[in-house]
This record gives sequence, C-alpha cells and structure tokens, in this order.
Amino acid sequence: MKATITSIELRGPLKFFALSSKAFKIIRQLKATNCKDFRKKGLWTTHYTMTLWNNEAKLKKFTLSGAHLEAMKTSKKIAKEIRTITIETDCLPKWNEAKELLQKGQVIKY
Repeated sequence: MKATITSIELRGPLKFFALSSKAFKIIRQLKATNCKDFRKKGLWTTHYTMTLWNNEAKLKKFTLSGAHLEAMKTSKKIAKEIRTITIETDCLPKWNEAKELLQKGQVIKY
C-alpha cells in the first residue's frame, strides 16, 4: 500500500480560514473514495495530513481530481511551503515518524 504524508505551512494565521474551506471540500471528496485511512493534525500555521491507499494509481486519481486538484492550483495563495512524501507501508506511521519522513520529501516553496 501507499501512504502520502503532507505538511503545509501557511503564510499567516489568518490563512487558516481559507485552508479550512478547502480542507472541508477535500475531506468530502476523500470520503467518497476507497482511501484506507486518513489522519489530520494542525496548529496555528502548520498542518499535516496522512492518507493510506491500496495502490499508487488510486492515490494519483484522487490527487489529480476534484477539490484536491482545485486546492493545489491555488495553494500558492495560502502556503509558504508544502512538503510531501509517498511511502510504501501497510499502515500510517505515528506523527513523530511522519514528521521525520517529511524532512526527506519533496519541498515546494512559494
């Protein structure tokens, strides 16, 4: 199975409202898929998500469609930095391990 771990560092605390609006739509989209597991965590200007998928094809189909795709197109307006990594695993890692893994992930800075 494939897990994707993502962090987003917001441009400022007021961008949380824009993030929340987008996240609500993405979670609704996610619930309509066959995602195996999902976790989210965030405080102030740093937020994290983890999703677990049967395979990479299903992960990519979700990532490149609907509310998630729309959020990616406008992420530059609310984020200073986005980090992401996809790993092979049978279950989502604990948060401390996930944060360590993100240090090796792809970084997009705006």
